[in-house]
Formats: sequence, C-alpha cells, structure tokens
Amino acid sequence: MSRPLDPAALAAYFDIQYNARASVADYAQYPRLYRALSDAAHACTPCHRDVAYGSAANERLDIFPAARAGAPVLLFIHGGYWRALSKADSAFMAPALTAAGACVAVLDYDLAPAVTLDRIVDQARRALAWLYRHAGEFGGDPRQLYASGSSAGGHLVGMLLAGGWQAGYGLADNVLRGALPISGLFDLEPLRSTHINQWMQLSADDARRNSPMFHLPDQGAGQLLISHGVLESAEFAWQSATFLDAWRARGFIGRRVDAPGKNHFDVVLELGQPGTPLYQAVCGLMGLEVR
Repeated sequence: MSRPLDPAALAAYFDIQYNARASVADYAQYPRLYRALSDAAHACTPCHRDVAYGSAANERLDIFPAARAGAPVLLFIHGGYWRALSKADSAFMAPALTAAGACVAVLDYDLAPAVTLDRIVDQARRALAWLYRHAGEFGGDPRQLYASGSSAGGHLVGMLLAGGWQAGYGLADNVLRGALPISGLFDLEPLRSTHINQWMQLSADDARRNSPMFHLPDQGAGQLLISHGVLESAEFAWQSATFLDAWRARGFIGRRVDAPGKNHFDVVLELGQPGTPLYQAVCGLMGLEVR
C-alpha cells in the first residue's frame, strides 16, 4: 500500500479510505438488515434481555444461553464508528451459534460524542469481567471466553486483547481465549485527520492510548483470527494485516480468514450463516463442531 507523502493529500486520502459508508452503493440497507435479522433472532431464540453489567443505562447485555452447561461464550461487540447502532441491531449470529453449542452475549455501550473512547473501552472491559463472573448462570464456561466484533467493535475486541489492563478488573491475563475482530481499527492515528474525529475528538495521546497496535500483550495471549471484506478499502486491509503481523511477531498464534466478495457491512453477517468462512472460523476457534 502506498500512502501520499504530502500532509494535505494524506489527510484527504485517509478521509476517503476510512469513509466506510461511502464505500458501498446503498449504506442504509445494512442497518435495516441488521435490525430485521436481529429481531428474527430474538423471536426464535431464547434470550435474557437487558442483563446489567454496570449501573449506567446502556451497560446492558442480551444473552442467548447455551443449551448445555460448560459452553464456550462469545461476546459480540457492534460497530458504527463508536457513535451508531446497538445490541438491538447485533444479534443476527445468535441462532446459528447457539445451535452449534455456544452461549452468545451481545454488548451495548454508550456512544460518542456523549462519552469518550476511554469510557467505551472501559465498558467493554467491564462487560468481559462481568461475563467471567456470571457466564455459568447462562450455561457458559468462564474459562472459555471469546470475543468478536465488526469495525469499531473490532477495535474494542483489540482493546480486550491488549495487555496490562486485566489485573485492574480482577482478571487473569489469559481471560480471553481467542478473538475474531472483523474490519477492525487497530491504529487510530490515521483517523485524527478525518471526518470521524469530528465526533471522536481524539488527541494524539487519546489515539495512542486506545490503539491495540501499541498495547499488545507480553504473555497469555489467546488465538487471533482476523478478517475483513475483500471489497474494503486499502486502509482497512492494512489495519488488519499490520495487526496480525505484529501479533505473530510476538510469537502468538494468529491467522487471516478470507471473506471474498464481501464489503465493510455485509462481511459480519457471515457469523450467522453456517457454511461461510467466518462462521466456520468462529466455530473452530471455540472448539465447536462445524456441521
């Protein structure tokens, strides 16, 4: 990938590359599809709705319990550039994954610009800590916690994989056994010159502090699977490839999962579609039999 050298040209390049909505012909169809599929998932799959992991109004999980005790637990974190969507739009993978034997927990968190990215990262981490302590109540095994998320959700998964924060939340370094971030953002510095920073207001220190690329664990890391749609921009591809390279350079296990023919918004739907590469990958990650 070749980036422009001129600062003004580079800023313009980043603004185009990270404008995910402009990368598809009809962005508006995707939130509608997410909600319709998630509504259908709620209608056909047992769920404990609005389970509190904290005291704030949006600190809630929708938990789709496992049919049998001792199941792996997948925490799913929605995207939306930290300012859009919710758990109500993000349950579309639950029927297929619970049928395969998983417990699925879908995260809600406060949105920017009402809160800072530091706050959102803290919410994701507190939700994981809550699941560790309560997963057994829903058929889950706290020793088998996994995470996945798309776009901004992929970034938050990266911040769960980061090192150095777990002890402060009463967790072991290896609390997360594995993760599948999809179209994630792992180095936030390029976003500071884009329209995204109109609502994120990231300083250089904010971006560095919240970039998973610069906070890789020293030990106890689980397995990393990483993916993005083949039709996504060069920068989104760079984000995933660079993070995977850095992960492997530490001696950790990681691999790419290809998603041919997919864009930034439809790639995540594969998590709920048996037979697709991402569905097979996440089932394999959690040790579930792929039928």
